[in-house]
Amino acid sequence: MPDRTESESRKLLGRLSAVMAATSVGQTRLDRIVQLIASSMGCEVCSIYLFRDAETLELCATVGLKAEAVHQTRMRLGEGLVGRTARDRVVTNTANAPAERGFRYMPETGEERFSSFCGVPVQRLGEVLGVLVVQSRAARIYTPDEVYALEVVAMVLAEMTELGAFNGGEGGLSPRHQRPITFRGLSGQEGAVAGRVYLHEPRVVVTNPISEDPDKELARLNASIEALRAQVDEMLAGAGTVDSEEVGVLEAYRMFANSRSWLRRMEEDIRSGLSAEAAVEKEQSHARARMGQASDAYLRDRLHDLDDLSNRLLRILTGQGRDTGAAMPDSPVLVARNIGPGELLEYGKGALRAIVLEEGSVGSHAAIVARAWAIPLVIRAEGITTEALNGDLILVDGEQGIAHLRPDDIVRKAFEDKIAMLARAQERYADLRELPAQSLCGTVIGLHMNAGLMADLPSLPSSGAEGVGLFRTELQFLVRNQMPKRAELSALYARVMDAAKGKRVVFRTLDIGSDKVLSYMKPQDEPNPAMGWRAIRLGLDKPGVLRMQLQALIRAAAGRCLTVMFPFIANPGEFRLARAEFNKALERERILGHPLPDKVEVGAMLETPSLAFASYAFFREVDFLSVGGNDLKQFFFAADRENERVRRRYDMLESSFLELLSGIVGRCASAGTPLSFCGEDAGRPVEAVALAAMGFRMLSMRPASIGPVKSLLRRVNLQEARKVIDDARIRGDESVRPALTEWLARQP
Repeated sequence: MPDRTESESRKLLGRLSAVMAATSVGQTRLDRIVQLIASSMGCEVCSIYLFRDAETLELCATVGLKAEAVHQTRMRLGEGLVGRTARDRVVTNTANAPAERGFRYMPETGEERFSSFCGVPVQRLGEVLGVLVVQSRAARIYTPDEVYALEVVAMVLAEMTELGAFNGGEGGLSPRHQRPITFRGLSGQEGAVAGRVYLHEPRVVVTNPISEDPDKELARLNASIEALRAQVDEMLAGAGTVDSEEVGVLEAYRMFANSRSWLRRMEEDIRSGLSAEAAVEKEQSHARARMGQASDAYLRDRLHDLDDLSNRLLRILTGQGRDTGAAMPDSPVLVARNIGPGELLEYGKGALRAIVLEEGSVGSHAAIVARAWAIPLVIRAEGITTEALNGDLILVDGEQGIAHLRPDDIVRKAFEDKIAMLARAQERYADLRELPAQSLCGTVIGLHMNAGLMADLPSLPSSGAEGVGLFRTELQFLVRNQMPKRAELSALYARVMDAAKGKRVVFRTLDIGSDKVLSYMKPQDEPNPAMGWRAIRLGLDKPGVLRMQLQALIRAAAGRCLTVMFPFIANPGEFRLARAEFNKALERERILGHPLPDKVEVGAMLETPSLAFASYAFFREVDFLSVGGNDLKQFFFAADRENERVRRRYDMLESSFLELLSGIVGRCASAGTPLSFCGEDAGRPVEAVALAAMGFRMLSMRPASIGPVKSLLRRVNLQEARKVIDDARIRGDESVRPALTEWLARQP
């Protein structure tokens, strides 16, 4: 880049620095900025458009357009050249603006007199805050050097907006991070709570975007880069015993950390007048913008690596690491882009009131832990980490998948009413804790809870559960960075049995694969991992891991009853092979002189339609079966439960799915095989009534669902409910939900 352009950029940023240091506020500061940009660029027009809300840009300052258009001219995202620049997050540079596709004529501004147009998005870390525009009467294309200078200025404008430099004063903007905003994501776990934001990844706010000493900033940058490289080398040195795939990720990190082009771009930004922190953020913003446009998964992953390295570099430059010193507020609600199970479990049960994530899925590790902790979870709340600040009031509605950030009084009052209503309902459910789930026709349904952590077990007596219908053993593997030892697992399983105090605990053997990947086990490059190498398939192919876990379970039982369930059995042969491994483990423990379980139950999880049509011989030889409703439904309807476009498209109460369940119930009844249903639908009262009416006598669900389910079961006659269901199926109704819901509404 020519020295002349660099010095002009520094000169322009120096003048901007003077504007920032002046006592002027709000509109006055904005007006001075557009004046100095126009004079420095030698153009007739300079305008700044900023977002008033997520979809609306407003002309906030201008020189060259009509002054009365300021705060009056607005356009939607994507509308006109300004809206297109904001939507696409790319520079619009044209010599004939009126001839451009999408050009919008705005008579109130008088801009029809100007031919050339250059619009640069004002963005910070992938979030577009507005658009900086320069225009001239003469038809011309702005040079790459001029565009670069505008991008540097736009970066500073983004930081000034973030810092509230344009707030206050007559006509000034309202402060960012103070306006109420609602995020509509997806429900990961039900519940409603009010709390205060606690950011998992603290925001790094650059308070010094402009530098007066480029040499000093270059030295700071290079020293921080060396520290970053040392960090990555240290991580690689400690990864000698882990899987080669993890080493490959760290090697990619090292490649980026040593990238000359990445460093060169940041050095050029510093020479143009930015501070080291602002230069890093400028490149990070570009990476995030490219990340959002990349269709190639590999490229997105590499851009994500670069984004993570930029965060590390910023924390080295600012000296704050991951800990900003911000104290955890009362009633903390964790807000993060995403979070792994190990990081989440470090907070501990009871520490958090709720979790809100920008990413995540209903089957993610965070969702599993949130359900275990019985706290609300909202996922896919796009943009919340850039909007929220530590300590902000936040209302989390897990049922609707909504998070209200800094809510107004009307929303707050309505939410308080909802929380009070839920609290009253929980009090009613507490009165039923010691009563059986017995319907009006005398049928008793066993209600059990799902668990996966020791922290779950205190919920066993308080929830009214009769036992643990599913203990997910994979969580103990997911939260570690290496394979747990047999002695560790045995001690853990023994503590689980101790905490259950003689109540039945069904231990499901390791169910990994699909969306649950161990960091120390090589992930498989599978086009459809939900139907790939997972669960019992992995266990049979790696029998050493399966045997180790079975031995740990047998030793934990130490003479007590042991109930083991194998996941994702697709045909009888897989169950027989798995049971043979269990018998071998029993025999080995007998030879070693270890006490054997007093009683053994070995069952299977029915999650594939194929197993529903297995021979009657299989139904007789298995000790029990548990329908895994989440997976069975996704395979029956060919609808990936991790795909938000299709997972809600199909209903458990559709007649075709009930036909499948009816067949399973009938086969188990003929064979005398105990049968249960485990999954999200078991914990929904209407669906639970339908399952009980169809013949399921045991349901397993999250602890918080037991009260509502028991309450409804005790108020209905299951024989009458079955007649309603059968009548709807005979009529040819696609779903029995309307008929069943209407009937339930008439019950006292």
